[in-house]
Amino acid sequence: MRMRLNSMGLICFTLVCLLQAELATADRIKDLATIQGVRSNQLIGYGLVVGLDGSGDQTTQTPFTVQSVKNMLAKLGVVVQGVDPQLKNVAAVMVHAELPPFARPGQTIDITVSSLGNAKSLRGGALLMTEMRGADGQVYAMAQGNLTVSGFGAEGADGSSIAVNVSNSGRIPNGATVEREVGNPFADDNSLVISLNTPDFTTATRMVASINENFGGGVAAAIDGATIEIAAPADLGEKVAFISVLENLAVDPASAPARVIVNSRSGTVVIGSQVRVSPAAVAHGNLSVSVTENYQASQPAPFARRGDTVVTPDSQVTVEEEDVRMFYLDPGITLRELVDAVNKVGAAPGDLVAILEALEQAGALRAELIVI
Repeated sequence: MRMRLNSMGLICFTLVCLLQAELATADRIKDLATIQGVRSNQLIGYGLVVGLDGSGDQTTQTPFTVQSVKNMLAKLGVVVQGVDPQLKNVAAVMVHAELPPFARPGQTIDITVSSLGNAKSLRGGALLMTEMRGADGQVYAMAQGNLTVSGFGAEGADGSSIAVNVSNSGRIPNGATVEREVGNPFADDNSLVISLNTPDFTTATRMVASINENFGGGVAAAIDGATIEIAAPADLGEKVAFISVLENLAVDPASAPARVIVNSRSGTVVIGSQVRVSPAAVAHGNLSVSVTENYQASQPAPFARRGDTVVTPDSQVTVEEEDVRMFYLDPGITLRELVDAVNKVGAAPGDLVAILEALEQAGALRAELIVI
């Protein structure tokens, strides 16, 4: 389906939609979904950092660094034979970056450089020309430049050392130049497909209704709970303006599912706003048992002819139980009421996890309990 809008009408329509999006309290489509084909791509490369102040790789433990240096020098016309150079100012590194969508040859991107061997620090080093390859093995960018390292470290002769942040990795702003363009279906297809960041049938239905209300019926159709197909103009200029209006449309997303997330390692508990509890009575307390061992010496009577001095243990066992009260949960209790009820009995985060697990086993927790 093709859509034709004159330039003046499109500009006016854009301003109206942007104004409506600002006044609305709902979320924008650009915050809820992404356009298929408009994505970044990961790049990776292997290179050498030179110019280090004796903090490079220990070549006896990283032979690939020496091999890389020899290969590089051979390409430059310098042949090293019969000797293994002890390089303290060179480090083998891995370089990675993200190639943004619509990147054109000649543009620059930021790169991250990380030590591959046992270099102590990359501070003061410079990355030599490194090929950045994509998942298909093709070279998409060339990287080179001086590193910016935020961390530093110092070591004394007695073995004491101090370190702040990480000094064996750094970044080079605009350190890679794009050499190859990544193709995408944006310019070829007459339709757009957007994918919801969080699949939800209700959100997809509301998004389709919002698009059709602003652009006309039949423009958008939901394929499933996470994918919406939209008819777009064939002309590239009109398509860009169309997407500019589309991504600023306001949509009221569906409420999140009722979930309780428990982090068993840190004790963090997150309870969703849709969590409800059926009628239940809860009592939670701690029983502590302490055992104390005291040793005493037992000696024979004075002037006794027989008897030995022995050590006798004196064990004391005490049991303490917290004085807690049972509290009642009314039908359909909300999140705030549940938290208030738990706080009244003085339950700690660990106690709250036990209460939630018990409520789920009793069938009183109307939510999905997820333990990570």
